[in-house]
Amino acid sequence: MKRILVKFWRPVATIFGLIVLAAVVSGYILGQQNLRFPWQDKPVRMYVDLENAQAVTPGQGQSVQVAGVKIGLISGVTLKEGRARVAVDIEKQNKGLIREDAKAMLRPRTPLKDMYIQILPGSRDAKPAGEDFTIPVRNTTTDVDLDEILSTLDERTRDYLVLLAEGAGSGLDDRGSDLAELFRRFEPTAADLRRVNTAVGQEHRALRRLVTSIADINGELAKDPDALAQLVDTSAATFTAFASEDDRLQESLKELPPTLRKATRTLNAVRPFARELRPLTRELVPAVRRLDDANERLRPFAKATTPVVEKEIRPFAKAARPLVTDLAPAATDLSQTIPEVNRSARVANRFFNMLTSNPDGAQGPEASNREEGFLFWLAWLFHQSVNLQNVEDANGPMRPIFLTGTCGTLTSLVNDNPLAEFGLNLSPILATACGNPETTSIDLEGLVKSLPKPLQDLFPLGLKPPVVGGAAASKEGK
Repeated sequence: MKRILVKFWRPVATIFGLIVLAAVVSGYILGQQNLRFPWQDKPVRMYVDLENAQAVTPGQGQSVQVAGVKIGLISGVTLKEGRARVAVDIEKQNKGLIREDAKAMLRPRTPLKDMYIQILPGSRDAKPAGEDFTIPVRNTTTDVDLDEILSTLDERTRDYLVLLAEGAGSGLDDRGSDLAELFRRFEPTAADLRRVNTAVGQEHRALRRLVTSIADINGELAKDPDALAQLVDTSAATFTAFASEDDRLQESLKELPPTLRKATRTLNAVRPFARELRPLTRELVPAVRRLDDANERLRPFAKATTPVVEKEIRPFAKAARPLVTDLAPAATDLSQTIPEVNRSARVANRFFNMLTSNPDGAQGPEASNREEGFLFWLAWLFHQSVNLQNVEDANGPMRPIFLTGTCGTLTSLVNDNPLAEFGLNLSPILATACGNPETTSIDLEGLVKSLPKPLQDLFPLGLKPPVVGGAAASKEGK
């Protein structure tokens, strides 16, 4: 045997290779056919009760899905109390996904009735479903065929329906885009209807309480018919009072149309404001959301400043209240002068703007047509005025005056007008350049007496008169 295997090892190896390859291919095919091998985890068996299990075929790979994701397979169908009970195998990793309030729907994947079960897992508040859990028939729905709908109609209605379908086919021939546009235009209406239905569905408890409350009210009214009769009489009196005011009510209704027109015009006028207000409020949303954080951060500052406001600012405000009361009239009068001050300030501002205007700015001497503005020429005027008056010596900023004449001329001038010797400061000239000639002296005593009384007190008569020119010197010598 060994010699045969050694001699024919190639065909033997080929045979074993084919056996291994066939095993691998068979395992792959069986795996794709959902055959479970012994080493795989055992699935969780659950059941779904349906009114009918039409086209459900176990073993054909019909799946169980949640939100379009496969979580298991349909493994069997049995009859239970006149209803179809479908056995489903849920993968072990998806065991806790289905809750006890879950719902199931039998749906076709293709028009050829390749069925699958769509499961709505249920709410998180419900308990997870365990092994052998059954979704009751009240939580399941099945696929409805078109022939089932048509079978409920009588023959005449079916004929009308056929005519309607044929007419719709003829009318919509080559007009699919128009139908799509029509559906697109109805999309906002459908969205609004969905919101309305959602709101009504959310308020079903309130509606139930309302009906119950109305029933309670009616029961209480039935217990006391006298009170109900009194209510009717009171209502009749009320409506009679309304009827007596019919004329006034008509007048009010006549005023209603112009009021509505004015309201419409007002609303149209504020429409641009409303359009601007909407984005503004949206922009303010982040700031409003951060108000809590801002208030929390401002709380230490408020606590720190509370004593200051209470002990310093409030007493100061109370003490300053009389002064503020007295200042009110003055402030009122001052406010009346503010317009004049504003106008004066505007005029002054315009004047200074004109005075300082220099559009081209500072320019060098190379610019032949330069414009330096009024300030430049005003400074030049002041400079030239100082140059005209300044002698640049110790005599002060007065324009120099030069008097010329001979000693005889100056002596005659002093003799004719003794005050000229002091007014023109001729004493140094007469004493030095002219040899100190004799001139007429000033009668100081008579001069002082001729002055006003306040000035006489500045020159007491007991003082000796000063030396004046040559005449005074000659008299002093004698």
